[in-house]
Amino acid sequence: METTTGTAAGATTVLMHNTMKITEGHLEGFREAVRRAVDFAEEHGPQLMVEVFVDESELRAHSFQLYADSEAVRTHWRLSDPYIAGVMEHCAVERLDVYGAPDEEVRAALAPGPAVPFPVSITPFITGFHRLASDGADRGAR
Repeated sequence: METTTGTAAGATTVLMHNTMKITEGHLEGFREAVRRAVDFAEEHGPQLMVEVFVDESELRAHSFQLYADSEAVRTHWRLSDPYIAGVMEHCAVERLDVYGAPDEEVRAALAPGPAVPFPVSITPFITGFHRLASDGADRGAR
């Protein structure tokens, strides 16, 4: 696991960027499974934001998820396993890039090994802001 040094006091949000390689012939299955997973997360999950992008020509997908803190990440993992399993039937994780300051428990869960057979990097927060719609309006088409 790669870690870049530097932190900002009080920064608790965690942004995850998951890069996935879609299995040849599984693009439509991937799209359906990821829509189900995002619909579930929107209704039940702790994420502040989830957005998924697909490069069809490269069969590569990028998922960005913003969490308020490490407890929200753990809640997501507990709730979403069946939906994530459905997505993973159609792809393989290539890498996970984590931005922010996940706590030691989340860091340990992301350590390389049999459960995490892909590269993981963790880069601490330095500065920034976000403006998220508070009305719950969906900005993207499904």
